[in-house]
Formats: sequence, C-alpha cells, structure tokens
Amino acid sequence: MNWHRLDITEVFELLGTDRNGLSSNVADEILLQIGPNELNSKKANNILFMLLAQFKDLMILILLAAAIFSGIIGDFADTIVILIIVFLNAIIGFFQEYRAEKAMEALKQTSITQVRVIRNGNIMWAPATVLVPGDILLLEAGNEVPADLRIIESINLRIEEAALTGESNAIDKISDSLETDELPIGDRKNMAFKGTFVTYGRGMGVVTTTGMQTELGLIARMLQEKETLTPLQKRLAALGKRLSILILFLSIIFFIAGWLRGEDLIKMILTTISLAVAALPEALPAVTTIALALAAKRMIRFNVLIRKLPAVETLGSVNYICTDKTGTLTENKMNVEEVFINNKLYNRKDLYTNRHEEKINLLLHSFALNNDVGLDCDYTKRDSTEVALSEVAKENHINIENWPRLAEIPFDADRKLMTTFHRHRDRIISFTKGAPEILLPRCIDVDQDIMLREVDKLGATGQRILGFAYRYWDEFPLKIDDKIQENELLFLGLTGIIDPPREEVLAAITECKAAGIVPIMVTGDHLVTAKTIALRIGIMDDKDDLIITGQQLTALDEDSFLAKVHKIKVYARVSPEQKLRIVKMLQKKGYYVAMTGDGINDAPSLKRANIGIAMGVTGTDVAKEAAHMILLDDNFSTIIKAVREGRRIYDNILKFIKYLMTTNLSELLVLLLGPMLGMPIALLPIHILWINLVSDGLPAISLSFEKEEGNIMNRPPRSPQETVFDNGRGIHMVWVGILMAGVTLTMQGWAINNGLHWQTIVFNVLSLSQMGHLLAIRSEHQSFFKGSIFSNKPLIGSVLIVLFLQFVITYTPFFQTIFQTEALSMKEFLLVAGSSSLVFFAVEIEKAMFKR
Repeated sequence: MNWHRLDITEVFELLGTDRNGLSSNVADEILLQIGPNELNSKKANNILFMLLAQFKDLMILILLAAAIFSGIIGDFADTIVILIIVFLNAIIGFFQEYRAEKAMEALKQTSITQVRVIRNGNIMWAPATVLVPGDILLLEAGNEVPADLRIIESINLRIEEAALTGESNAIDKISDSLETDELPIGDRKNMAFKGTFVTYGRGMGVVTTTGMQTELGLIARMLQEKETLTPLQKRLAALGKRLSILILFLSIIFFIAGWLRGEDLIKMILTTISLAVAALPEALPAVTTIALALAAKRMIRFNVLIRKLPAVETLGSVNYICTDKTGTLTENKMNVEEVFINNKLYNRKDLYTNRHEEKINLLLHSFALNNDVGLDCDYTKRDSTEVALSEVAKENHINIENWPRLAEIPFDADRKLMTTFHRHRDRIISFTKGAPEILLPRCIDVDQDIMLREVDKLGATGQRILGFAYRYWDEFPLKIDDKIQENELLFLGLTGIIDPPREEVLAAITECKAAGIVPIMVTGDHLVTAKTIALRIGIMDDKDDLIITGQQLTALDEDSFLAKVHKIKVYARVSPEQKLRIVKMLQKKGYYVAMTGDGINDAPSLKRANIGIAMGVTGTDVAKEAAHMILLDDNFSTIIKAVREGRRIYDNILKFIKYLMTTNLSELLVLLLGPMLGMPIALLPIHILWINLVSDGLPAISLSFEKEEGNIMNRPPRSPQETVFDNGRGIHMVWVGILMAGVTLTMQGWAINNGLHWQTIVFNVLSLSQMGHLLAIRSEHQSFFKGSIFSNKPLIGSVLIVLFLQFVITYTPFFQTIFQTEALSMKEFLLVAGSSSLVFFAVEIEKAMFKR
C-alpha cells in the first residue's frame, strides 16, 4: 500500500480510525488477528525437535546402536550405562540451546518501549507491542518510532532514519500527501518507520503497519538464512567423521580377527562394542557445549551476550576488528572541549574561574537558553549538541529562572541558525547560535577573516564548531523575522564540540595490538573527526597507516582495494553498504574479521563477518539478530575482554580434546594389544563405559574452568587452518597414549604372572593414570608445582571425586558385584598408585624440556 500517496482523510477511512484513535475493544480484536507488534527473527524451535536434534551426531548414533545390541543380548547393565551417557549429552545440548534462545528473548523484553497512544479519545501510555494499524501515536524528540506511521501532524518534526536508510542526516517530516508512486524510503517524507528516532520537534502519526509487515520487518525476513559453520564446528565435525570411520574399520577388523581365531561370537560382539566405545570420544560434544556455555555465561559479566555458542572460540582467530567510532570508541556524548572568546582560547575547565566576566557570562547564558533542552530534563532524549552546551552551563551554575523565553526562530537546515528571545530585568535579549560561516557575516563587531582562521584551527582538531552572538532590543519585536532579528548581531564566541574517546579505549587498543589484532575504525563521521580520534587512541600510529573516505572507496577497483586493504586503518564517511565490501575484502586477504554495527543496513556485514558484533544499547533488533554476539554496553574495550575470554576457553577446549583423545587412545591400545600379546581382554564393557562417563566427563568439564595462560594476549591470533593436532598436540596424544597403555599392559602382565587381582588393577591404573595426565596438562608450559594448585577448584574436586568413586567401586561389595571388581591388598594398592603416577611425571618432564 502506498500510504504516502493518500491524504489523511483517505488513510483514516482505510484504517477505520480518526484523530480520536481506536477504541480499546477494537484495538484488542485487531491485535488478536494480526499478532503483537514485534519482529519474529525466526520460527520458534519446537522443544521436541530441539531435543531430537541432539541425537543426529554420528558418534551418538553408534553408541545408541551399541546400547540396543547390548539390550538384545541381555547385557542390560551396559545398555543402561550407554543410554545414560547418550541422554546426558542430549539433555545438556538441549538446555544450552534452549537457554540461548531464552536469553535472547529476555534481551528483547528489556527493550520493549512505552509509547503515547490515543485510545477512546484519551492519551495513554502502552507497550509498543500492543500497537495495531489505526492507532494514533504522539511523537516528540527522543522517541523511537515503534511502527510504520503515516504522519498526520508535524511541528518541526525531524526523524533520523540512519538505521534503516544509512542516511546520517535527520529527515524533516511533513503531513501532506506525495504525488509519486514508487519512492525510496528516505524520500517518503510523510511517513515514519519502525526502528527510527525522533530528534527534533513533535508530531502525530497513524499506525499503518506493525511487526514483520513494517519496512524493518521486511529486511528482517531477508536475514533468515542458514548460518555458516565456525572453525570449531568444522574441526569437531571433521574429527568426529574421521574417528568414526577409523574406529568402525578397526572394530570390524578386530571382530573378524577374533572370530577367525575361534573366539566365542557373543564375547567378540561385546568386546567389539567395548572397543568402539573406548575409542569414540563421545563426551567431546557435551564437554565442548558445556565449556562454551560456561564461557558465554561468564561473558555476561563482561557485558557480552553470546547468541551462538561456537562463536566464543572464533574470537581466538580474529585478527581484524572493524569497529564503529560513535559510542563504541567514544562516549557517544558530545562535549564542549574549547571556547574561543575575547580573542583567547579557553579550556572548558578554565571557564569556571572566569565565568563572571561579562562576555563569558553571556556566552554561558546562551548555552543554557538557546536550546530546547533545559537544565533539569532527561538529557538522553535530547539533541546531543544542545545537551553538551547545557552541561557546561549547569557546571558553571548558570541560573535561568529570571530569563523567560518569549519567542524563538527554530533551527532551519537552510539557514543553519537558531535564535531565542528572552526577557531579563527590563531588557529584551536574543541569542543566536549556528554555523560560523553563516553567523559571522551577520555580526557587526568582528573581523570575519581573523575569526574564520580561528574556526579553521579548531576544526582541524576534529571538533564541531558553533558560533554564538546576541542582540539587545528596546522592546519585543512585533514580527518575528529571521531576516531582521538575525542581523546586526554582536559576536560572543566560538565553541569546539567533540564526542571524546572513552577513557578505557586507549588501553584496550594497546592490548589489542599486543595480541596481534588490528583495530580498524569504520565510521560515517567526517574525515577530520575520524582521524583526530584515531590518532588520540592509537589506531593510527604509523606513517604508512592510511585513511580513506567512502567516496574514495567507491572509486577503488577490487585489485587496488585488495592491494592496500591491510594498510587502511580508518574508513570515514562510509555507508553501511560499504561495510560489507570491507569485510569481504579483508576475508579475501585471508583474515578473520570481527565487525561491529547497530543499524538495519549493518545486518549484512554483521552476518558476513566471522564475528558480527551488535550494539546492545543503540542496536536495532535486526542487527542483533544478524550478529553472533551483542555488546550490552556498546564499548570497544568489552570486545577485547571477549577476545581474551575466547582465547582462554579455546585453550581449555584444546586441553580437554588432548585429554580425551589421549585417554581414549590408551583404552583402544589396551584392548587391541592385550590379546595380541597373549593376554586376556583387559577390560569389560562396563569398565570402559564407567571410565568414559566418570573419568572423561567431569574432569574434562573442569578443565574449562582453568585460568588463562600468562601470554594469552601477547601472542598472534590462532590460524583458522590450525587443527587440534597442530603445535605438538598430536604427537603428545600419541606418545602419552602409548605410555599410558604400556604402563597398563605391563601391570596387567605382571599381575597375571604373580596371581594378583589383575583386572581390578588394570581398571584402576588406567583410570588413575588419566587423572595424573589431567593434572599435568592444566598448563601448556608451566609446571603443576609452580602454578597455584587450587586456582581451579572444580578440577581438583573432580579428581578427588574420581579417586573416591574408584575406591568405592573397588572395596564396596555392592559395586564389586556390578563392576566385577575385587578388593586390592595394600601391596596392590601401592602398585596402582606408583604406576599410575608415571604419566604425570612424564608430562611434567616434557614441559620442562620444551621450556628449555
């Protein structure tokens, strides 16, 4: 429907409403028919489907097959233990996915705005979600537009539509109908759109569309597409497939070899199942999910909401962070930094000691009076420049009670001036502020050339410059006319205003660079302002660093851009569409890119980036849906905290992959090599399942609580091509797995030859050797004895729990029956303790040799 073409009467007729709004009953009926006014990012997942999806992994399916077969042959103990493992993994995965969705829903609930709507002829407050077509809304400066509206009244109404159109300038709104049928959104001046903001004036509008039918909703629909896999997902998927194929092959060979040797068929089937279970790291998906979920929960304390759990580890691969300037690197709050008055440049702090000088006092009064803020209103809903001026007046104790406003000439985009008239004692005074190049020719007491040079000096520092002037009147003018009252002015001074960097950003940029990550500023702001901030915070600190504008970027062909993309540190005056090109080019160069954004037009670049980071405070719903993570404080330093946490958790994921793969390899070798060496099969299926469930599960999870390594932010980003076997981890898994199996098989042979409880000894040696390995790999390089032993209390606790459970299984008659164990003598107990500690000391020696 081309609502912009219709006059107000036609709009009312089509929507069944008028200036008194809808009745509450009619509005409720419409709401039931069309649903709430909110964006549905995607169809809600069915809870049963979410649960069943946890069982699609190949390793899980093999375990289920083993459980079914065990039940068929009557070995119900194995069936129960396998099913416990499988369902524990499924439940954990389900709850993490469910919690992630609920967290996003909770974030949306906190952002529901209240609006002023006319119902039953009365103005009332209501949640934006209950709005329906036909509702009449009141708009004023500071409001977010909650639905698509046809403007029916505009009093200097100006709306910023950058989030929707990418246009940085606010649009003046009108109520008249427009003639053209197909107009771009930015040219529909009698419409207001969901997700945009009123920056000036006031007005009224009638709701035409809500929710997913709005222009914002149409864009949201386009973003509902399948996500690409993260590096961790790709690595684990590839690892799982390879291991599954290898283990199936070995199991078949093992089964055929035993059958050909004349082994009992049922015994070989059970043994083959044991072999498959021993080799498959079935705890890996669950442990990885839990580790990522714990990291995501921890990140909320850093003001980071993770929307997609695997994105936590992707942070460790990021080597470029493309960040917006306003609000992320800066305070998103304009500040008066310098004032030029009486031919002298004053720092903001110097004004206080000189505030009683006549001209300075008048200038401070113009700050307070010549705006629409007031000294006691909610600053967050007013023009940021006017707020900055008002704050200076307030901190200098300017009292405006005896300066009543009589009239004003509002700011106009063509005139670039604003004038207010006030009575003070027996005189009338007008204050005028605006662009210096417009204001100075209207002043009668100033050398324009000299003053324009001062304007250029201040402007060169990236500040926005405003000029101020005044004029006394013997009596209040009968006719307000800018051509009369904004001439023959007396010049007051100039102010330099800038959005300053956040205090913590300089340290964050320094840490970012030390970590081998290149910070890039991508902003819609002016070139000079962007360069000023980039130099102040250290984004630009090398003579080879480049700065480029959106216009220059458009002129670059692909090859030229690719050749210099790694040298460009600042992109100024770029459109949201150009952000996508920047991301693609950096990725083409082989980099992993994080991109921040808050607008609707930022969504494609957020989705394309390896890590899309949406702003939680200023971000639109569409940007949040497209992003992998959300900054709840819109602060760049928070990104660096997230990177640090991402590196820590990935280090820990590698540790428990190393732990699980090593222990599973040792179990596989024990089962395969024992019969080849003429010994009985070392372990029963229930022993293997117990080790996998208890020894592998809880201790592996506890590794995710391990503190960060000392050099975590002083090393380059991890290569996306790096596998879990790189950097010596694969060699470690092999030699430690062989050592663990060798110690276990040696103890088996020795115990058999000496008539000891050999199977219980093997069961305990293998379990406790794994605990020794766990303690040794807490740190990649630092000795267990040099670090803080109790810095990871969950890990120490899990080791103690496993030791206790092994003791209970070994010495309690009830569990001896289930696990077919026997009580060990003191001599056997000491042999188990001594032999199982060999792995711990061997790994400690490896770290010492590596350090040298």
